[in-house]
Amino acid sequence: METETTEYSFNIEYKHRVTFTQEIFNQKNKTLHSIITRNVTQEIPKALLVVDENVTLKNPLLKTKIVHYFQSFATSINYCGLLEYPGGETLKNDRTHLKDLYQKIEDHKLCRHSFVMALGGGALLDMVGFVSATAHRGILHIRIPTTSLSQGDGGVGVKNGINLFGKKNFIGAFAPPFAVINDTQFLETLSYRQLKDGYIEALKVALIRDPKFFQAIETHAPALIERDPATISWLIKKSAQHHIQHITESGDPFERKSIRPLDFGHWVAHRLESLSNFAITHGEAVAIGIAVDVVYSHLIDYLPKAEMEKILALITHFGFECYHPLLIKKNPSADYEILSGLDEFREHLGGRLSISLLRGIGNSVEVSQMDKNMILQAITLLRTPIQESL
Repeated sequence: METETTEYSFNIEYKHRVTFTQEIFNQKNKTLHSIITRNVTQEIPKALLVVDENVTLKNPLLKTKIVHYFQSFATSINYCGLLEYPGGETLKNDRTHLKDLYQKIEDHKLCRHSFVMALGGGALLDMVGFVSATAHRGILHIRIPTTSLSQGDGGVGVKNGINLFGKKNFIGAFAPPFAVINDTQFLETLSYRQLKDGYIEALKVALIRDPKFFQAIETHAPALIERDPATISWLIKKSAQHHIQHITESGDPFERKSIRPLDFGHWVAHRLESLSNFAITHGEAVAIGIAVDVVYSHLIDYLPKAEMEKILALITHFGFECYHPLLIKKNPSADYEILSGLDEFREHLGGRLSISLLRGIGNSVEVSQMDKNMILQAITLLRTPIQESL
């Protein structure tokens, strides 16, 4: 029996636009207007805005500003209104708002030339991004991140998704947004607990890519802790640029391969978030995940002790813990729950494990296996101050 295969190749060009600005809904700031009306195929494009309730609570005048902004551009943008959804990880677990957004897209007859905008933290951006990527097989999507974490990391990326089976982002898609707009003014209303989440992701990318950035973070740590606006803007912009450069220049923007250096520390972090029912923030979980992998890197003679201690000291200086009791929680079979995070990472990559470790600050290396007993040793060492345990 003869078999014939015909194969064709084609390339699709993506543009990843990230804009840094302030007061995005000031009528004198035409950034958003120019993005929506750039090269439109409709005479007046439709635009629907989804907003994180946490943002409107902290910015009482925001909704009024948004209404006035779109009223001033009524002849060039068909504004379909504002939807408010609760932020946080529970949004990605609850299908109520997911279904509601699909319904609103249908009610307003949005099409693939229309815009769905998302203004809020990472969870809201993930959910709205997923809906935008799947409704009509892709509606134009604009992200307006409002947290330090989303402005410096997830919000400038190309991934989105929702949770299922107790696993983060089990359902999702790689879909570059039409544009990302970072308005640093939103960071002013964050609590320090929220603000420092962005610090740890900046530290993460420095550890795997840029030793000079790590040194600069060390130098500017006091100003960051004191919430100096200029220093925060510098950190978030530098972090975002590193993430964007990796996505656009690594040759693997949709993670077809197994190497995922931007997920350094995340195999622990994702599992910790689930085990805590998301009471631990993503940044707090990442801090612990980085700490575990940093100590592990030292224990297998990859990372010098002095560099390990310097990293852990900076993590704690920002106010993060390097240990949590859930790291030693056992299931009914007496297995450590945290170790299943490795299996979930392996599942995510089609059965092949790829974990980033450090050979030095700014020098990451990928490994395909980890010694579980050595992981537990690292966790044990983190239960006491590192200076006392090593």
